Amino acid sequence: MHYQDALAEEIRASAARLLAEDVGPGDITAQLIPEAHWSRARVITREPAVLCGVAWVDELFRRLDASVALRWAAADGDRLEAGDCLLELEGPARSLLTGERAALNLLQTLSATATRTRRYLDLLDGTGVRLLDTRKTLPGLRLAQKYAVTCGGGHNHRIGLYDAFLIKENHIAACGGIAAAVDEARRIASDLPVEVEVETFEELDQALAAGADIVMLDNFALDDLREAVRRTAGRATLEASGNVDESTLRAIAETGIDCISSGALTKDIQAVDLSMRFIEQG
Repeated sequence: MHYQDALAEEIRASAARLLAEDVGPGDITAQLIPEAHWSRARVITREPAVLCGVAWVDELFRRLDASVALRWAAADGDRLEAGDCLLELEGPARSLLTGERAALNLLQTLSATATRTRRYLDLLDGTGVRLLDTRKTLPGLRLAQKYAVTCGGGHNHRIGLYDAFLIKENHIAACGGIAAAVDEARRIASDLPVEVEVETFEELDQALAAGADIVMLDNFALDDLREAVRRTAGRATLEASGNVDESTLRAIAETGIDCISSGALTKDIQAVDLSMRFIEQG
């Protein structure tokens, strides 16, 4: 399945799951409000952020109540400042309240990933290094968080275990060496990229000799990263991984490597502080 088709299907499925887990057989508190009561509400951010999740919220309210009108003041990937209104909603008060938490949960989480990604990219400005995500995503949110990374300006490393080879220590041991693992990967799917994770210069040399497309340098010190760049001399794409955070990111990039991957973009995030408030009722 094409990535965009898979993402569209995931948006529909995710909206259905969110409503099922939160609403269940019905929102009993919302029933306190008269069915005909009509309201308008705004969603604001209480902190700077990069927005992500518009399509999920649109789909959620479409499923919940198609009479709810949503007017977005920002698009996925836009920067928001504290106090900005990102969305106005108008419709039955019951429906606005029933969809509120599911919508905000998704927006807060995906915007957190997009925001972290953009912050890292700001630190990389001018280096030309590509920022990559990993498979260390929140359970059930793989495609959503991968999309959020792109909204923040980053790049998807691989979506799952099916669209690229990443040969790690245990693969190497089970295959009988780096050369054997790379050869087998080429035999299985010659059109897919082959990446090898290495921990030493000896393994780096073996990966280069085997013709790996990408070499992941796992937890290399800065001087060792520079030496790896010199040894490789453009024969493969070099990716730095491990010990990546805001304090180390720039220094790693300045060693001359091509890419930096970080699980922190998706697994160590803190939800963006969003709030929905009614502004008009009738």
